[in-house]
Amino acid sequence: MYIRVLGAGAGGGFPQWNCNCPNCKSLRLDLFSGKPRTQSSIAISADKQNWLLVNASPDVRTQLEFFDEAHPPNAVRGTGIKAILLVDGQIDHCAGLLILREGEPLELYTTRVVKHDLSTHFPIITMLSHYCGVNHHVVPIDGGSFMINDISDIKITAHALASRAPPYSPNRNNATPGDNIGVTIEQISNGKKLYYAPGLGLIEAHVLSAMRQADCVLVDGTFWTDDELVKTCGFGKYARDIGHLPQSAKGGMIEVLSGLPEKIEKHLIHINNTNPILNEDSPEHAELARANIGVCYDGQTIVL
Repeated sequence: MYIRVLGAGAGGGFPQWNCNCPNCKSLRLDLFSGKPRTQSSIAISADKQNWLLVNASPDVRTQLEFFDEAHPPNAVRGTGIKAILLVDGQIDHCAGLLILREGEPLELYTTRVVKHDLSTHFPIITMLSHYCGVNHHVVPIDGGSFMINDISDIKITAHALASRAPPYSPNRNNATPGDNIGVTIEQISNGKKLYYAPGLGLIEAHVLSAMRQADCVLVDGTFWTDDELVKTCGFGKYARDIGHLPQSAKGGMIEVLSGLPEKIEKHLIHINNTNPILNEDSPEHAELARANIGVCYDGQTIVL
């Protein structure tokens, strides 16, 4: 299985356009030991020709421009992206659908809850009906697996997560199963499994079970501490209040990932611009390295 990290940043990317926090300021001044990142998205393939795009960030045009396998080799127009799977309806994961309006109808896979939000409260699906159109496919969250049209040797199993719906959704303060999902993506021929959950607020039993059965996990790396936004910016919300489990402290993501079998690859994705792990010279980055936890970056390729 080929996993391409198209974008590893959280909403706003890194540096964020209106942020002058120490990380963003240092990166702009070329005083930072680290890389810029676009908003989070990955692509999956078993053959390096037919790809599943998982989340369509607002940066998708740039991400695909620098992804050679997505370009048509022998056609005037076309793409290696055969379908799009959304794990939630957050703007940083779905606004890029509008950028993909110039081609054929989009093969879009979401839960019923996300489809409703994207047809009403943030009506991207309705808008796209006036351009390329959308062929929608329901993602089940009852434990059943499914396959993607035109992508062979890959099957997917999804489950609901305890996180938060987007601020525009009426489910924001009334969590509904399917607002957010984690997905296990398996290559059928070799049995290799990726677990992907860029927005993860709570480690429930079924989440931990899916992680332990995977060969690689790419999970929520948004914040280092629960109060990171408040301390760094002097305002904002706490990580857990907006549906993200911070890395540090008891019960945090480091503790969770360190409890998994050593053979499992562990990576953090969806990293906020304020997170000190973006600085590769920081003690926080070193702590992750000691725990064998990677920090995803744009253009990274993982092969299972």
